[in-house]
Amino acid sequence: MATKLTARQSEILSLIQQAISQTGFPPTRAEIAQTLGFKSANAAEDHLRALEKKGFITLTPGASRGIRLTQAADLSSDKASASGLIEKAISALTLPLIGRVAAGTPILATENISRELSVDTNMFSKQPDYLLEVRGLSMRDAGILDADLLAVKKVQEARSGQIVVARIGEEVTVKRLNVQKGRIQLDPENPDFEPIVISDTDNFAIEGLVVGLIRATPLQ
Repeated sequence: MATKLTARQSEILSLIQQAISQTGFPPTRAEIAQTLGFKSANAAEDHLRALEKKGFITLTPGASRGIRLTQAADLSSDKASASGLIEKAISALTLPLIGRVAAGTPILATENISRELSVDTNMFSKQPDYLLEVRGLSMRDAGILDADLLAVKKVQEARSGQIVVARIGEEVTVKRLNVQKGRIQLDPENPDFEPIVISDTDNFAIEGLVVGLIRATPLQ
């Protein structure tokens, strides 16, 4: 039986349906990766296998375009056509929950996903792609506490002053982005922690923008 899809899985399924509708052929893994900004076709393959497991597609081994929509996907497409929307008409969205991120791995790598949670998208300023469990109290004064869940939208750029999920080398951190005259600094919201100044030699990248928060425990 088909189950709920994550935001990324819905996006890929929609891309497959659109490609078949426009060209008569499904996209290749490389085309999916290029369209959605994945670093490699392997990332697309992981999502395709998840879609196959959930019953929306079947995959033909060894074929670059070996993707076939199932009846569940057809029903999903029919429903979207009738309403003019895919997933957006549904306020509940299933998102992957990222626990501790293994050093050097992509945030949405399978090994980092602890489980999936259904959330109300109306809670957030923008539709998130995943939830990230907070570790520590470096952002305490911004109201972000240990074990809280951050709703994160996957982006590669952000404005100075926004709270971001950033990668420095093999580590991932949540901090407030501070950009001044080309100098990048990641600021904590707790005086017990020091700002992180990014140098030219650091392997630095923005992984996502924090668009909401789910409190783990009520404040006393």
